[in-house]
Amino acid sequence: MPEDQDKRPTEATRRRVDEIFGDVLPDTTSDEREPGQRTPDPDSWYLENRPPHHDR
Repeated sequence: MPEDQDKRPTEATRRRVDEIFGDVLPDTTSDEREPGQRTPDPDSWYLENRPPHHDR
């Protein structure tokens, strides 16, 4: 394998990895967003989908 060959994954490889593992990283990082923009509370999904027996 030549040293100067580009080692970045191809678009097809990226799509396949995303198809298998999902898109786990956000498109923008917190420092790229406007100061007023907030991301959802990371625990909100768990609180909304808590099983009824956890309320006891």
